Order: sequence, then C-alpha cells, then structure tokens
Amino acid sequence: MPKQELIEIPKPLDQLTATEIERKACIGKIMTYTLKSLSTTFVNKGFQWLLPVALSQSTDPLWPDPGASIEKRIEIDIYGKPVRTTASMIIHKLVAASTAYPKLFILSPNIRIEKAERAKTGKHVYEFTQLDFEVRDATSKDVFALVEEAISTLVKDLKREMKSELTTLCRCDTLKAPKTPFKTYDRVDLEAKYGADWEAGISQETTEPIWVTNIPREFYDFEDFKTGKWDNYDLFLPQFGEVLSGAKREFEYAKILKKIERDQVKKENYALILKMAKEGRLKPTAGGGIGMERLVGWIAGVKHIAETQPFPRVPGTVNEL
Repeated sequence: MPKQELIEIPKPLDQLTATEIERKACIGKIMTYTLKSLSTTFVNKGFQWLLPVALSQSTDPLWPDPGASIEKRIEIDIYGKPVRTTASMIIHKLVAASTAYPKLFILSPNIRIEKAERAKTGKHVYEFTQLDFEVRDATSKDVFALVEEAISTLVKDLKREMKSELTTLCRCDTLKAPKTPFKTYDRVDLEAKYGADWEAGISQETTEPIWVTNIPREFYDFEDFKTGKWDNYDLFLPQFGEVLSGAKREFEYAKILKKIERDQVKKENYALILKMAKEGRLKPTAGGGIGMERLVGWIAGVKHIAETQPFPRVPGTVNEL
C-alpha cells in the first residue's frame, strides 16, 4: 500500500479528543511564533507589510507549471466585471514593488481547488496562506540570504523558547536548526538522477532545507532565451517538498509578451502588466512566497499540513466551518 494512503485526514475541531485538542493547541502556538518571527524579521529589514487581496481580475495563471493540479478556478461577477479568487498575489506584487513599495510582504490567502485525489498526500490543501514578499532590484542570491537567515533564526529561537510545545509534538530532539547556506541543486541534475518525479525523490532524500533552481514555469519568472535557463528557485523541505517558490522576475515588454503568447495564456488577464512593461514602469524585482502550513507542518512534525489549520481545508472535503 502506498505510504500516502496511510495518512489520516485531519478532523474538524468539534471532533477532536482532549489529547488531540492539546496537540492542536501546541501546533497553533508554533504557528503564532512562526508568524511573529518571520514578520518581525521582514519588518526589521525595512519591508512594508501590505494587506492581502481576495478578489481580482488578474491573479496567478498557474500555467504552464507542471506541478499545478487545479480542478477548477473560482470566478464570479461583481459590478459587471469578472473577478477571480486569489491563487497567488504575484501580479499584485510586481505592480506594488515597481511603484510605491520597493520592499514588501503580505500574508496572502490562496485558494486553489486541488483535485480530491491529493487529499492524502499530506501536503495539499485547497486554501492556504503564503508569506509573499518582493524586493526591487534584488537578485536570487539576495533572496536566498534573506530566507535562510529568517528560517534559521526561527528554528533556533523556537528550540529555545518553545521547548514544552516541541516536546509535546515529539520534535524537541528531532528538529534541527538548518545550517546556512542551504545546499543548491539544478533541476536538470535532479531530473538526471531521479527522472521526471524528481520532486518526490529529493523531498524524500533530503534531511534539511535545500534550494532547487532552473525550473520551467510561468511567464513572470526570468528566463534566459539564449541558454534556456531560468533564474528561479524553490525551497524544498523534508517530507513536504516545495515550501517556497520564487524567482527573479521578467520586466521587459517583448519577453513577457512572447512568453504569454508561447504559453497560450490569456493576454487580457494581464493587460496591466503588459502596459506597465511597455511604458518602462515595470521594474526588475525578485521575491517568493513561503507556504505557512507547510513550513509549520515541517516544524511541528505533522503528517498532514491541514493539521496546522484551525479549520482543515482538505481536498475533496467540505466541513461546515
């Protein structure tokens, strides 16, 4: 029997036993500490904390990312205009970082209606929160340094200040502060070693956070047309795989237009980005988004990341709350 079939679906709060409620409360305290630690790190480094957007005409196309498994996209009509629920705030970040907010972060809700078959992977939910960030004129190395410092500091402080909670979760001894800098792998090399399912292979083998670079993805990630290499990156965690996805961004009109047409993405959904790029108002930026449920799931040692949610959002399951 495949390992993923053994993972139990997290239960709603009203169905938990006293012992399970104690565990849930410990995970909640770990989440609170994590949010406080990361937001403090970003604020102290001069980032502005923006409010999220739930509905927009333009949101992440999630295409042609081969890792996307979206059953349907939620679209509604308001004030005579079609809008979509936020799949990620990448488009908003590009505009914000190019104009009034050169260093920004957002605790952004993401709605991605995953196929029900992903319920027992342990790492998929249909609503999740990202700590989205973007920096004008930054490089991939700048992002690596920022994220590595933030996560290393977080884990070190957690082990010192949250011993009781980590002990309850059986993570006090097994959770190790990651060494920096994190190891970096090229996706091409991982494909040569593991084949097409390289993401599962490296997630099962690694024992610490690692970077994976050069991943073919959506039009806004920077691609070198001469070499075919992508200046982008994912941060992978043991068991849960990708916890952060990010890149140096495209900002030149001709390249963005060519990639949108190549990937058969609807141009009308990204008219503002194209207009700003054509006018030279879209600036070079780099950034990423950290999945809070996966990060805290790794820290807390959960089997399913929906355990980190007060109200579990498991693919294929709809609870009253």
